[in-house]
Amino acid sequence: MLESSIIFKKIKKIKNRIKLLKRNLEYFKKIKKINLIKKKIKKIIYKNHPKKISKLYKEKNFLLKEIGKIKKLDSIFKDIQYWIKIFKIDSDQIIINEIIKEYSRLKKNINKLEIYTMFKNKYDSNNCYVDIQSGSGGIESQDWTKILLKMYIKYTIKRRFKATIISESIGEIGGIKSVTLKIKGKFAFGLFRTETGVHRLVRKSPFDSSKKRHTSFSSIFVYPELKNDLKIDIQEKHLKIDVYKSSGAGGQHVNRTESAVRVTHIPTGITTQCQNNRSQHKNKNKAIKQLKAKLYNIENKKKKMEKKKVNQNKPDIRWGNQIRSYILDASRIKDVRTKIERKDIQNVLNGDLNQFIDTSLKMGF
Repeated sequence: MLESSIIFKKIKKIKNRIKLLKRNLEYFKKIKKINLIKKKIKKIIYKNHPKKISKLYKEKNFLLKEIGKIKKLDSIFKDIQYWIKIFKIDSDQIIINEIIKEYSRLKKNINKLEIYTMFKNKYDSNNCYVDIQSGSGGIESQDWTKILLKMYIKYTIKRRFKATIISESIGEIGGIKSVTLKIKGKFAFGLFRTETGVHRLVRKSPFDSSKKRHTSFSSIFVYPELKNDLKIDIQEKHLKIDVYKSSGAGGQHVNRTESAVRVTHIPTGITTQCQNNRSQHKNKNKAIKQLKAKLYNIENKKKKMEKKKVNQNKPDIRWGNQIRSYILDASRIKDVRTKIERKDIQNVLNGDLNQFIDTSLKMGF
């Protein structure tokens, strides 16, 4: 009976996941749209408009396929409810085994569909770049940027992605002023994009002899790696290209040749840089590629401005508007958007970000 009690509790919880999927996939809106398309088809079917009819049928079939994924979940859930009724009449182990089997099948299908809804944006499957920029606060802020860098590298390792430092500006006492990471892996941008925003640190400063409480900020900006065929018009006259000696570990090559490249887009003031290749040409190409991605992101944001009124619940990404607070001396990390609070600070700083990221994605951030 204990086994049946546990599985029944799990089934109640999974019902809420189906409801959330229906909302995220606009299930009922799609049903209404299908009915509207059917009416349109009836109206024009005798008017000899084959192209219009074909287009409407394609749209209808696509929507039917979309709602079919949810209907499959409803069907399995109804089967489970049927077996539960039978179990209440006859508490047989064979019946509970059947319920467990159907529950596992339902859970598997829900997991697949949740991934589908989480990564529905155009470039979610792409690799991405992560810019980490320290705010005001000098050494404190630069140390915080270094901590965040380590956290994201550890997260990429846990996800079996590959992280490469494209460029970094070293700060005082080993801290970091700014750094750009390239993340390679399936759905890298989809996973990282909700980390864009300001991350706030509150702690007793290790750099302050009186051990006073300090607040530091670092901003995260995530953007997708885009293919070379993107139609981003960059004219040579709009580019300022500077070369300089690489800094950091790298053997004899470092500080001997001016292979590092900084590219500034004069009209926008956007700057990208790359120093991780021996070839100046390769570094230049990579920096321009990053620039194209950033310019695309700006253009994309302009288009989304019209939708801003609809998305009033989403915070504007600007300095001072933190998405997460890391209060170390109180052993608490609080995510502003999802309301998730964690006490296991060290686990989070060691890259355990799945709860924050997965919940943000499921909530549609």
